[in-house]
Amino acid sequence: MINSKETNPRPDAPASRDQGLEEVRLRQQAIGVKLRHMFDQVVNEPVPDEFLDILRRADERSSTKEGQ
Repeated sequence: MINSKETNPRPDAPASRDQGLEEVRLRQQAIGVKLRHMFDQVVNEPVPDEFLDILRRADERSSTKEGQ
């Protein structure tokens, strides 16, 4: 006679695997939420005046070269 334990040594394997996949999905979701939050914070930071000056000078130089 075949023992059911011998034919299926880990009867909880599919449920365990599904639970593991769900944990992975939840972790990925949490990471995505945190990354979006961090990105939003960076996007909303003010641009330093020194950087704006550099951009203005670069624009002036490129417009001068295009006008020649």
